[in-house]
Amino acid sequence: MTLPLDKDLQLKKCSLIDFRDITVRVLEYLPNVISESKTKNNYKLHSSQIAGSTKYLRPINQDLFIYDSTAFKTKFDEFIFLFEKLKVKTSKYDRSEKHLIDSVLYTIQQSIGCGFDLLANQNSSRKHVGNRFEELIKEVFTELKISNKKAVLQIPYETEEGQKVYKCENDLILSPYNKVKSSSSQLDKNEIIVSIKTTSKDRMGKMFIDKILLERFVEHEQKVIGIFLNDVQRKESDNISYTLVSGLFMVYSKFLTELEGIYYLDPPPNVNKEPYNKHMKSFSELLTNDIWRLLIS
Repeated sequence: MTLPLDKDLQLKKCSLIDFRDITVRVLEYLPNVISESKTKNNYKLHSSQIAGSTKYLRPINQDLFIYDSTAFKTKFDEFIFLFEKLKVKTSKYDRSEKHLIDSVLYTIQQSIGCGFDLLANQNSSRKHVGNRFEELIKEVFTELKISNKKAVLQIPYETEEGQKVYKCENDLILSPYNKVKSSSSQLDKNEIIVSIKTTSKDRMGKMFIDKILLERFVEHEQKVIGIFLNDVQRKESDNISYTLVSGLFMVYSKFLTELEGIYYLDPPPNVNKEPYNKHMKSFSELLTNDIWRLLIS
């Protein structure tokens, strides 16, 4: 028995095939409910009028999003086929292969987001959308045969009532070993701590603070990267705004600590400019190049 789409969206996804299937469902649903579309800076702004109320969808990057479900299934198969090449550390990639990676994953995540925009209230959907993104990125690295797990580092501290524990949650740990060695009490210096968020808005600073905190506690340098979906949001009914505070990112990088990299499925415009392009890249660059360098360095 097929679950209603709103219930299916809320279910944890445990494989890339699960993500393919939910994406196809949303892509086949969208044409039936979208009533108006506008374009702003290469982003489509869709809205839907149902039962007398208007619902607005998140901005959709036209260069990345695959609207047709049949075309998506074809591109998804090409993406899965590409993993055999991705597992070879010395492989070289052309622009179309990198675009395929970003486009398929962006379409999956934005389809899920759009489904929630249409079928759930904003407060309840935000956590689900974030959880699906974490699950999606985890499944990508699992498919790549890179050992990974979610972990919580427990940092003890003293109070008048005795010892208490601060729990520093890590969205994902990537490991060069057959099994992740980091635990709740220590981190392996060769493993990568990954922060996975749909946007850097209100979250960028925490990554820098967490890196400093982790390194002070484990008493060695620790590799930390961030993976974001995008930094763009709808502004009113017919406009968009970019949410990356790029100046603050550079100040943190210069005066607090440097992260090992920031990766976007849909990079904001500043990513292509100096000096941000030294720190921020497309997610495909992580899969096709940086991940192996980070794991062995």
